[in-house]
Amino acid sequence: MQITGTHFNYYMVCHRKLWLFANGIQMEHSSDLVYEGKLIHETSYKQRSTKYEEIAIDGIKVDYYDTKNKVIHEIKKSSKLLESHAWQVKYYIYVLEQNGINGVSGILEYPKERKTEEVFMSMPDKERITELIIEIGLIIRGEKCPKEINSPICKKCSYYDFCYSGEIDGD
Repeated sequence: MQITGTHFNYYMVCHRKLWLFANGIQMEHSSDLVYEGKLIHETSYKQRSTKYEEIAIDGIKVDYYDTKNKVIHEIKKSSKLLESHAWQVKYYIYVLEQNGINGVSGILEYPKERKTEEVFMSMPDKERITELIIEIGLIIRGEKCPKEINSPICKKCSYYDFCYSGEIDGD
């Protein structure tokens, strides 16, 4: 299975969410919060599609890439999961570098918050990404779904009902 930016993002947030998503259990289509994020993405920066390119390569899909300045633009609904968003962009940078596109940076954009964050790749980040690729692979190929994390972020997750439906653990 090819690792995507979504896998990286989910790994940082919740290993259970990562495993469920990677194993074909996808709840995003029924989530109002996911739909809201999609609307923000589609309605913010409408001129982008004329200025920047979409890149799809080796399992990643970068919606807005400024080829002239080598900058990835990633739009998100909220900065509450800033670290996971930053690692997703770092993974995009890593994949582009693996394909001979060097000197790339990223910008996380949070239009509702009128906030941006720059993302750069360091040598330790590259080393960590190679470790994370292995860790992500182990989780998604695992026979058992990881346990819930019981975090406040769970309440806003598209998998919330799935995870907390009252099932009895079989262990």
